[in-house]
Amino acid sequence: MPVEREETLSHIVEEPLDPSLPICDAHHHLWYNTDINYTVEDFLLDISGGHNVCRTVFVESRLMLKENVPPEMQPVGETEFVCKITSRVKGRNGKILASGIVGFADLTLGTSVAPVLEAHVCAGKKRFRGIRYITAWDASPYIKSRRAVPPGLLMDRKFREGFATLRRYGLSFDAWLYHPQLMELVDLARAFPDNRIIVNHAGGPLGIGPYALKKESVFQDWKRSIKELSNCVNVYMKLGGLGMKICGFGWNRVEKPPDSMDLAMAFEPYYLWCIERFGVDRCMFESNFPVDKASYSYTTLWNAFKRVTSNFSHDERLALFYNTAVTAYRLGN
Repeated sequence: MPVEREETLSHIVEEPLDPSLPICDAHHHLWYNTDINYTVEDFLLDISGGHNVCRTVFVESRLMLKENVPPEMQPVGETEFVCKITSRVKGRNGKILASGIVGFADLTLGTSVAPVLEAHVCAGKKRFRGIRYITAWDASPYIKSRRAVPPGLLMDRKFREGFATLRRYGLSFDAWLYHPQLMELVDLARAFPDNRIIVNHAGGPLGIGPYALKKESVFQDWKRSIKELSNCVNVYMKLGGLGMKICGFGWNRVEKPPDSMDLAMAFEPYYLWCIERFGVDRCMFESNFPVDKASYSYTTLWNAFKRVTSNFSHDERLALFYNTAVTAYRLGN
């Protein structure tokens, strides 16, 4: 992240709300071998603002790849690296980083993906929990995913063969896609009711390009799709990610970053709808750091989540902030 943005975010300093509430951050990254590193030390600094972050789930970045192996095996290097680098700080200040690891495997290999999954499980040392395959695609040239993928990938026969193979190893599937694609995910979830699916970033509501001037119609389309998806009992929802540029809120470019009250007001319609439809036992909060760090600080973000759920019971909040993530990713006690 540019130094000037770090300085801008530092102007918003908040005390953590309800600091004893345990948190399992259900989604974060680590970036090594890139021009903009985000290391374990960077993450520890971000989470040191006073919230009770007890556990975290690392989600693939496809950066720390293994060399001198076939291309399909290269992502196993990331699992090995993250397992090693986070083990060095395990238990520091009572925090367990990457107690769950979600990696990448090319599911379009079909059933031939099995050796890759086995290698991930072995490398993860009992922490490997699932696969994320980014399928985010939109026809607009203004909407660009970090990885080039073809349209309709969730419907592809070979992809579905690979997806079905996850169940053999007890692995979940993290889905990152845009809101116009949600009905494809509904179809996948219905076709494989025994496979656990965890949706990233509230289902990717778009707010730039052709969607920028259609906020209300986008919201209604998104709501309808979320309602359909919630009927699939094998699907969980991550609440977070709205700080990304593609969501259109523009926090990444404002001179004064939003405080937690500003964020809570923007978040509420989306997150409360998800919670209403999925229930607290299938929703979990995520930071999506460092991606969302372009828009707000870690402490401010979790304060916003706590403001959104201020009227919830203690047990409901415990589910949203900790228990659901622990259950969905099978993290144990």
